[in-house]
Amino acid sequence: MCAETPDYKTTLNLPQTDFPMRAGLPKREPEWLSRWSEMDIYGRLRAKALTEDRTPFTLHDGPPYANGHLHIGHALNKTIKDMIVRSHQMMGRDARYIPGWDCHGLPIEWKIEEQYRAKGKNKDEVPIVDFRQECRNFAAGWVDIQREEFKRLGVTGNWDQPYLTMDFHAERVIAEEFQKFLMTGTLYQGSKPVMWSPVEKTALAEAEIEYHDHKSHTIWVPFACKSAPEALQDARVVIWTTTPWTIPSNKAVAYNSTIAYGLYRVDETEEESWTKPGDLYLFADTLAAEALTKSRATKFTRISDVAASDLDGMILKHPFAGLEGANGFWDYDVPMIDGDHVTDDAGTGFVHTAPSHGADDFTAFEKRGWMDRMTHNVGEESEFLPHVPFFAGLKVFDHKGKEGKANTTVIAKLVEAGGIIARGQVKHSYPHSWRSKAPVIFRNTPQWFAAIDRPVGDGHDTYGTTIRQRALTSIDQLVKWTPQTGRNRLYSMIEQRPDWVLSRQRAWGVPLTCFTKVGALPTDPDFLLRNEAVNARILAAFEAEGADAWYKEGAKARFLDGIVNPDDYTQVFDILDVWFDSGSTHAFVLRDREDGAADGIADVYMEGTDQHRGWFHSSMLQACGTIGRAPYRNVVTHGFTLDAKGNKMSKSLGNTIVPETIIKQYGADILRLWVAQADYTSDQRIGPEILKGTADSYRRLRNTMRFMLGSLAQFSEADRVAPADMPELEQWVLHRLAELDQKVRDGYASFDFQGVFSAVFTFATVDLSAFYFDIRKDALYCDGDTATRRAARTVLDILFHRLTTWLAPVLVFTMEEVWLERFPGADSSVHLQDIPETPADWLNADLAAKWAQVRTARRAVTAALEIQRTDKVIGASLEAAPVVHVEDATMLATLKSVPFMDVCITSAIALTADPAPSEAFRLPEVPGIGVVFEQATGEKCQRCWKILPDVGHHSHAGVCGRCDAALS
Repeated sequence: MCAETPDYKTTLNLPQTDFPMRAGLPKREPEWLSRWSEMDIYGRLRAKALTEDRTPFTLHDGPPYANGHLHIGHALNKTIKDMIVRSHQMMGRDARYIPGWDCHGLPIEWKIEEQYRAKGKNKDEVPIVDFRQECRNFAAGWVDIQREEFKRLGVTGNWDQPYLTMDFHAERVIAEEFQKFLMTGTLYQGSKPVMWSPVEKTALAEAEIEYHDHKSHTIWVPFACKSAPEALQDARVVIWTTTPWTIPSNKAVAYNSTIAYGLYRVDETEEESWTKPGDLYLFADTLAAEALTKSRATKFTRISDVAASDLDGMILKHPFAGLEGANGFWDYDVPMIDGDHVTDDAGTGFVHTAPSHGADDFTAFEKRGWMDRMTHNVGEESEFLPHVPFFAGLKVFDHKGKEGKANTTVIAKLVEAGGIIARGQVKHSYPHSWRSKAPVIFRNTPQWFAAIDRPVGDGHDTYGTTIRQRALTSIDQLVKWTPQTGRNRLYSMIEQRPDWVLSRQRAWGVPLTCFTKVGALPTDPDFLLRNEAVNARILAAFEAEGADAWYKEGAKARFLDGIVNPDDYTQVFDILDVWFDSGSTHAFVLRDREDGAADGIADVYMEGTDQHRGWFHSSMLQACGTIGRAPYRNVVTHGFTLDAKGNKMSKSLGNTIVPETIIKQYGADILRLWVAQADYTSDQRIGPEILKGTADSYRRLRNTMRFMLGSLAQFSEADRVAPADMPELEQWVLHRLAELDQKVRDGYASFDFQGVFSAVFTFATVDLSAFYFDIRKDALYCDGDTATRRAARTVLDILFHRLTTWLAPVLVFTMEEVWLERFPGADSSVHLQDIPETPADWLNADLAAKWAQVRTARRAVTAALEIQRTDKVIGASLEAAPVVHVEDATMLATLKSVPFMDVCITSAIALTADPAPSEAFRLPEVPGIGVVFEQATGEKCQRCWKILPDVGHHSHAGVCGRCDAALS
């Protein structure tokens, strides 16, 4: 620039904004949270919805457990829920979100017991109401902590009025829902094997079980024949088991009439073996060799077939029969029984049957009417009871879940009795309590069950007469599943599940509010008291005092006096499975609250995939038992969060990442963006490098928003241009907006946040920043009050309103910052806005096809110029005036019809149909176009930096004609 040429920088329309490049989210986000709280954004949205008569949309919150700080899975879960609620609100619904907490149950009770033990206190010496109050206080403390942690994630909702399963009204409704099972006859008391936690000393449901590898003892045990066909009289039937501790409770041996069995003789053995030559054993043919080899038999012979008719009616002796000191405890007949559950995949083809300790075993005895043969040999701590010879007091697992002495002592006694031919160990998948992480046992105890195949008889028979029928019909006809695999998972679980074990032998929860008749049997019609007046008294007390009313002195008389004789009844003190609590939430949240759902059915339940056996499952069963159908219309499922290598997070591995750490380093919006970028329907990975990539995407998006803010400074309605009067390039942007608007709405409606964000991000960074903004910077910065500049700014305004509202459900803090930068004010918030309606006539397929051709040709030109830039021939594309050879006449006409020089950001450009010379640059993916580089001729305009022949020939020194007009 010559000395006398003025500095024209101040005459440019450069972006003007205070919106910072650096977000500073960790520091600034709490300020927005405070602002939203003061504004009562959630309350304003509800009022707005009422005024506008919006259609309600309810996402029902699956209650997290109130007993610890949030982990990354909580953050994923609550963020997805928040994006669902916010997006539906901004698409015109009245989107309600009532956060809730699960407050009853063993984990909290366990914590209080730990505190007692540390202080030397005995739980049993503390009045139960006082103990329950300590549990209540513990849960309340964690509710307050977790509430603030959830709010810090930017989650909107009715935080001042959450639902708690321990609220008095909630406890009343849970009891009321239980009473429906009581009154319809769905409830019954049964004695059958249930999964029992020796650590927690309570029954567990399938939903409370997880499977981990466990090393178990394996033994091969021969049963001598007491009554058998003559050819088999001296043979022994061999069973195989991984639970030696159940042998003292054996009552039968099962076979399968479809399996081929044989009689085998041992001919030779190793020096040390529990078998000897001449021994005769029965095995399934496919398993005989493996079993005999395990017994150290080195040579053996198959003597003959053994038919099912031979096995039918055989009576065996228990391995401990006749043992000295047993006082005849095991001197009973052990029948052979046919069972479909027997396979020849592993073991021996014969199954040791202890009906008190296995589901298949129990079923086999139940269908034969042999319930009087059940054993009760194992107590609540997995200890053999005092009446069991040799083993009394020995435990299967100790109070920490470690193996006790029961297995090894039983094995030793079998060796002593000659009742074992081989032993070993196997590592296999074994059920554990998902709370204590300790292994469980199957144990026969009296429990309360909900029958899922018994006709309910409540009049809600539209979708079936039984709970199972109603659930399976609901799954297929009433619920949409995201992803669809969730349907298959829950369907198969409910299709195969047994009756629901409702009772727990603990203290902190809602009791089974029922009474049993003294002296009556569970099968007697009057065993359970079914009385509406009694029920009403209980519910009134619970509403006023909570479930503690059940435990107060004189409770039985209080509820029964004047209706029935209290002395005739026994009060039940088991508590309900906490899954019944959370399964009942549809009643006291969706049905009973004004901000619930008018029909009591949620639009969405959204939880992790483990809830197919948890909340999705229990809510389905509970609702099908009380309202006859599923309590939800959509079920959305997310996967688990893994570390960057795909490993499960574990404190012991040191690979956990807690939300608090991410928020302190990056801010909650980065965590939310990670959620939006992930395919939540599968397992997701998170780690430092992944978060760095997320932060980079955020910065690119932030720069896009910053450019728009800067270019819209002082924009007013007087600057607005009608779409019909805009240049083609602007009309093309409007077309893309119309396309994207539908994609965004469809994506949000189907909970596809990854698809929404990917589409919007690609549009913002590729279509806008790298194309449209790149082209229009020149007009925006250098034009005067031209139609092109006005049109560009109009489009930027349109873009602003759509991008901020499209992204507000994801980047709740950043889009608020962007919005307030342009529209400051005490009542201003992007979260009070809806996504603007986009006119359908913005769609222009022909124009889109034309500009797709233009962009393709532009790629060839920019690629050619990039080579010159890399070779330092030019420093910027404005130094070029390329010649573009176009073979196709239609393409040539298209390029000539647009300002292709501006599109390519060059100072000049020549379009020609002449054949491209051999030295022309060609881009393989853009056939038919050759680019010959030429440098621009003329002088450099000191204002717009284009190199043009007319620079210096105007009234303002050193500028081109366009800039001279702008300066004038």
